[in-house]
Amino acid sequence: MDIAILAYLETGDQKPDVVMEQVEAALVKAGHKARIVTIRHDVADVIALKKPKPDLIFNLVESFGDDILGGTMGVAGLLDLLGLPYTGGGPGEIYLQEDKALSKKLLAFEHIPYPDFATFAPGAEFETGGNLRMPLFVKPLRMDASIGIDVGSFVRNTEQLMERVLYVHKTFGDAALAEEYIEGREFYVGVLGNEELTALPPLEMDFSGMKAGSLKVMDSEAKFDETSERFHGTKAIVPDLEPELRARLQKVSLDAYRALRVRDYGRIDLRLSETGEIFVIEVNANCYLEENSEFAMAARAHGIEYPELLNRIAELALERWKHRSRAQRKRKKAARAALV
Repeated sequence: MDIAILAYLETGDQKPDVVMEQVEAALVKAGHKARIVTIRHDVADVIALKKPKPDLIFNLVESFGDDILGGTMGVAGLLDLLGLPYTGGGPGEIYLQEDKALSKKLLAFEHIPYPDFATFAPGAEFETGGNLRMPLFVKPLRMDASIGIDVGSFVRNTEQLMERVLYVHKTFGDAALAEEYIEGREFYVGVLGNEELTALPPLEMDFSGMKAGSLKVMDSEAKFDETSERFHGTKAIVPDLEPELRARLQKVSLDAYRALRVRDYGRIDLRLSETGEIFVIEVNANCYLEENSEFAMAARAHGIEYPELLNRIAELALERWKHRSRAQRKRKKAARAALV
């Protein structure tokens, strides 16, 4: 398969992130012809993918232009208009992932548990999704990659809540999402597939290396600041779980994956409360694919090495696209027949 790995370069960047190189090497090892194609802020860069047209776009674009929130949706929509098959979510699926409040409403419709929440839009009344109890965790409504999440996100009273909400408004220009903080264990479950789904073994985030009394969440410091104690105090592990708990974690994850229409691959972040309840914290479509990421780690625990993992994602995306194309042709034929 001829695969173009699509990556966005920020102003000043000279070469793609190391993840793109890992993906390229893995796809080549899996037997594909792969190349990295970089775009910046010009739509013409995306349109140029038509010539020569690859068999598949491996879409790793995380932003585009000045629109941090909507750029990725625009790129996916443009790929659709160009008739180019690509991995991961379309514009609709990406929008669901980015709007955390809307995601929770869909989870509620499917009776999938999540923490009660409220949203605070700049200059508007707040919107609740349940009866909130302190403490709360406050973060930007539509940011990902733990942007806007730090130890100050944890609030214990109304005064701290409003201070943090205003901070999110002023710093990120985004609405604030306040949700009940679930004390307990944190798990990640990767999922592969479209019609037939495979739940990978649950991973657990081990916070035992943190100082006593530290906030046990994966904030931006714990994820990305390699000089910080929080970064070195956490690690993902493959836990030895009772079969019943493992099955429950995977079932909730599969339900959430379906509810938010995730395509090809994704990761579900969960919390297990001290009373044994499972809550969906976040659904990550198009999740991080670095070769040592939690998703790749879970795949290895399932017996799928990194090159085969990326090969499966590519094959899932292409088969989904072929199925969609067949369905579109049938609808078009039926519409034409109805006009005769």
